[in-house]
Amino acid sequence: MLYPEPIQDLVQELAKLPGIGPKTAQRLAFFLLNMPKGEAEQLAQAIIQARQRIRYCSECFNFTDADPCFICKNPARDAGWIMVVEHPKDVVAMEKTREFKGRYHVLHGAISPMEGIGPDELKIRELVTRLERVNPKEIVLATSSSLEGEATALYLARLLKPMGFKVTRIARGLPMGGDLDYTDEMTLTKALEGRQDI
Repeated sequence: MLYPEPIQDLVQELAKLPGIGPKTAQRLAFFLLNMPKGEAEQLAQAIIQARQRIRYCSECFNFTDADPCFICKNPARDAGWIMVVEHPKDVVAMEKTREFKGRYHVLHGAISPMEGIGPDELKIRELVTRLERVNPKEIVLATSSSLEGEATALYLARLLKPMGFKVTRIARGLPMGGDLDYTDEMTLTKALEGRQDI
């Protein structure tokens, strides 16, 4: 045993966080142990409070501390325009643009047969129930451009279009300031496919 058991336990728990390897977990553990006791307790309390108070919105399945969430209960948001995203962090990214004035539906993942994630593990059934109730004018699929995100978008389009819904996909392509010679072939292909009149 290199460290006392409480330190080993802390390192092991920190190593479970995404992107945190054993060395970083060790560094974080020692940082936390050197924090003033009050700050460490505030951090622990913030984690406990978030786990106790945050839940899914019953309408869109975004994280919220009030149900429905502030977006779903905002009368200024267009209920007939629903954007489907994979994760709550995607809602935050879209909201930063200040361009989307509709509402969201969070799937909590993407279809990934390799990881054993199929449509039943996502909030797709809830999406269909919601769409039948709301009857939106447009559904925007904003899943990632990964293989899993593309598979999820394709699955949703094939499911929803026969039901009579207008289904669109966000455009993909070159980032602002990106150089063509540094861009991969798939991104260039998607940029070409998504071209628009100017």
